[in-house]
Amino acid sequence: MKLPLCFQFLLRISVMANSLLLSALGECIAKLFSQHGAKVVIDDIQNELGNSVVNSIGPSNSTYIHCDVTNEDHIKNAVDIAVSTYGKLDIMFNNAGIIDPPKPRITDNERIVFDRILSVNVTGVFLGMKHAARVMVPARSGTIISTASAASGIGGGATHAYTTSKHAVVGLTKSLAVELGQFGIRVNCVSPHLLATPLSKGCFGVDDEGVENATKSMANLKGITLKANDIANAALFLASDEARYVSGQNLFIDGGFSITNAATENFKFPESST
Repeated sequence: MKLPLCFQFLLRISVMANSLLLSALGECIAKLFSQHGAKVVIDDIQNELGNSVVNSIGPSNSTYIHCDVTNEDHIKNAVDIAVSTYGKLDIMFNNAGIIDPPKPRITDNERIVFDRILSVNVTGVFLGMKHAARVMVPARSGTIISTASAASGIGGGATHAYTTSKHAVVGLTKSLAVELGQFGIRVNCVSPHLLATPLSKGCFGVDDEGVENATKSMANLKGITLKANDIANAALFLASDEARYVSGQNLFIDGGFSITNAATENFKFPESST
């Protein structure tokens, strides 16, 4: 499966989230796309980690750019560098995301935290889409993929802010697919189930085994443990010519979790006091 030339990968590492997405899912996706012929541009705010991934892929096939996805000037600059370095931008992957600590009651949730989650998970994706479209429309081709979540299709599976943000990513995906289809540009998103990463382990206070056991118990597909490579392969499919007529879709990689009532069974909130 061969990919087009230039693949840009937007990440954001923060105290609330991680060195996490890049070290787990993000690094896996970047390496897989490179193995299939893509030139990879990694955008992040954690310079040491970003450069280490570039070194592991190979500097001749990848580039690191310091970029905060909530800063539009950073996003614009990163896209412009990708185009000037490799001649064009074929694939944009918006993978930046953070999550807040679980607080079951809406009255316990703080506005400042809610706004921060949306600034990265929604505004960051919007800006990545906007500036990818800016250079893809004149070329009349391109693919934009964003990371949503199994929480994008259900309620009760994550925090209020995170669930809201991932539903919004799906909405942006569908809306932009309608606009950009006339230019031959496809827009999709992937929605993974809970993956054993530093982000999920830190949020829920469990180790790798604890996350994997929770994922197994919630999914109705048994005998398989979700790994980062499963999500990377789904993204690879959406970016490839094998998916050339797929646009506006939200691809769940969740073992059937989102089509069951597992969320309500496994995320019991305490009863509200009266």
